[in-house]
Amino acid sequence: MTLKKLMPPRPRPCPVKNPRLLQPSPAAEIPPPLPHLTNLPSLPPLPTLTLSTSRHSSQLTAFLSAHLCLPLTPAALLRFLKSKLHYHPHFTLYDFHIFNWASKLDSFRHDHSTFEWMVRTLSVSNRLDDLSFLLQFMSSNPCPCSDGIFSCPRVEPIFRFAIDSYCRAGRLKDAEDAFSAMRKSIDGRPSIGSYNSFIHGLIKSGELGKALSIYDRMVRDRVKPDVVTFNILISGYCQSSKFDTALEMFREMKDKGCVPNVISFNTLIRGFFRMRKFKEGIAMAYEMVELGCQFSSVTCEILVDGLCREGEVDHATEVLLDFARKGALPTGYDYFHLVEKLCSSGSAPRALETVNELWERGNCPSLIACTTLIEGLRKARKRKEALGLMEKMLEEAIVPDTVTFNCLLEDLCEVGKTVQAEKLRLLAQSKGLEADEVTYRILVYGCIRDKRRKEGQILVDEMLDKGFIPDLMTYNRFMEGLSKISSL
Repeated sequence: MTLKKLMPPRPRPCPVKNPRLLQPSPAAEIPPPLPHLTNLPSLPPLPTLTLSTSRHSSQLTAFLSAHLCLPLTPAALLRFLKSKLHYHPHFTLYDFHIFNWASKLDSFRHDHSTFEWMVRTLSVSNRLDDLSFLLQFMSSNPCPCSDGIFSCPRVEPIFRFAIDSYCRAGRLKDAEDAFSAMRKSIDGRPSIGSYNSFIHGLIKSGELGKALSIYDRMVRDRVKPDVVTFNILISGYCQSSKFDTALEMFREMKDKGCVPNVISFNTLIRGFFRMRKFKEGIAMAYEMVELGCQFSSVTCEILVDGLCREGEVDHATEVLLDFARKGALPTGYDYFHLVEKLCSSGSAPRALETVNELWERGNCPSLIACTTLIEGLRKARKRKEALGLMEKMLEEAIVPDTVTFNCLLEDLCEVGKTVQAEKLRLLAQSKGLEADEVTYRILVYGCIRDKRRKEGQILVDEMLDKGFIPDLMTYNRFMEGLSKISSL
């Protein structure tokens, strides 16, 4: 393949709408577009390695000439970066170089909008070395909003985004430098949100000691910690197996008048269960109820799954029912895992009692929990209970899958309850469950077994209308079975 085929077509020249397009202003000598791009080997490699650097230099200059007008404004540059350059397949990697080129123009000065766009772009594209240079430039060349008495209010959010990116990448030294630069660039002290974000990033990186030093600095700065701060520190202590210290932090939290929330309790309950202190973890859950803190689905999962993993399925059932009687269970909590554990341990009737009681108290089971319970009741030969549960599901518009439905129909037909099975089919059909070929076959053979010729013929006629009888042999087999009922 030749080089000529790999090269993109030469861009067509765009008409110049403004005669002063990228021309020197009479008041000031403006340099030509991108003079530093003539030496392109220092730039990052391009996606198309077959193109020469000089070729891209001329194309990029033509691209800028077509979309930028001088004198340049921050709004125009931001619009160009967001809507033109960002989506270009070849030139999007040059955004930071164009940002630097604009800063060298005599009549141009970046503001918080261009700073914020560039910081976010470099962060999400993981160009953290360039991000460090940008933050240094931003500190020495502040936004025009900072020319007055107060600094620009967007400076702190911009630095916070960069700090989060450094922490996610594990570059904690850069995060500390950015935090120090932010403190010097804003008025007064950093907000509690900035401290929380930095502390959280340090703890996720496993640097609990540095996180505590930042917390001490926050206290010295007289920035009052909030519930998020304490939750982050409690989680850090629990991850470091310092559970006693986490409890002390929890008590300090309440002593300072900060009300714990559900995340605080969930973190401690999970810590108790990790240390196999199930009694203390359950007691912490009851303390939540006494303080009026609402459970979340995560709280219930910690309690139920933790006890079930230890084989305490009956204990988990009693705990869940007790909290349901107190009205503490959250709406939408899926107790499928508990139902599955009860059924697998041979306690399907107990699972049915639990589901019925929770259902009566407004905690509707999920479709997966219902189908799991039906399978458990079928294995336990509790067909009557399974039928009652299926009818209740359909009445509540919980439509099962056809496999579970057909299995239950087959169980009913085997014990001579074809009439109930047909009623169940009609009820399911009214709720949106379309019967398939297997459903009709089960019912027809059930009618043959129960000697119900008339009902069987009606079902065969419906199968013909729906196209469920593939050939004459299948039809004759059905009719032969029904004719034997007539002869009998």
